[in-house]
Amino acid sequence: MNDQTGTTTRRSQISRPDIRQTGLLTQSFAIARRNFIHIKRMPEMLMDVTIQPVMFVLLFAFVFGSSIAIPIDGGYKAFLLAGIMAQTVAFSSFIVAVGLTADLEKGIVDRMRSLPINPAAVLVGRSFSSVAHSSIGLVVMSLTGLTIGWGIHTDVFRAALGYLLLVGWAFAMIWVGIWVGSAMRSVEAVNGVMFATMFPITFLANTFAPTDSMPDWLRTVAEWNPISALTQAVRELWGNDMPLHADAELPLRYPVVFTIGWIIVITAVVAPLAIRTFRSRTAD
Repeated sequence: MNDQTGTTTRRSQISRPDIRQTGLLTQSFAIARRNFIHIKRMPEMLMDVTIQPVMFVLLFAFVFGSSIAIPIDGGYKAFLLAGIMAQTVAFSSFIVAVGLTADLEKGIVDRMRSLPINPAAVLVGRSFSSVAHSSIGLVVMSLTGLTIGWGIHTDVFRAALGYLLLVGWAFAMIWVGIWVGSAMRSVEAVNGVMFATMFPITFLANTFAPTDSMPDWLRTVAEWNPISALTQAVRELWGNDMPLHADAELPLRYPVVFTIGWIIVITAVVAPLAIRTFRSRTAD
């Protein structure tokens, strides 16, 4: 009896901690912090924004650069950096899709949603951490570019706007990744779908070579590719652009306007689809 009484007394002294009410922003940052801790414990997850972009910059600059003449200050190396950065932020959708699918497969998302939090915090937190992930890549590539002769030849405002467009594009691509990651049932399926779509989109553009020498029909497709508008906008804002040919399409003539428009359209169209797909997937 004494043991039972003591056990009952100890249990009565253990009180459940109060649940502190938090908002969507606080909850999202908490989930983003979980993703950052995951990266800290597995630093190899940063290879796609550290080692890989540096390899691309060096390989393209020194292997292909000698055979592509670009009539600007800094030559092909200056022309290349904007394209590499545009490709890297476009690939942010790839990383988000893989990470979200892995969390869904392992039941981590279900555990998060079982907590007293806003369901949207799971997606917003993933978006925060992914934007920070892509920003690391931009910093690494900028430092790499400075070492090989690239530079920004405009004022601070235009330079900052170029980086802001890249981050904005990364944010739009994150919603594409959330959509694909919510729709696919395995990481292998995500890898197959994203590899088959993102690689052609990023290469069929002005990212690594001018579009002037392409066949007319292919040049039109490449110049209307949203990645081309982003790349051309960044080149113009940083003073690394080259004169356009006479028949250049509108996205290359007004690249900043078109890039902002693409960011808005992609986010407005894909974000609701991604949220709906995610809710349908997690409601099973």
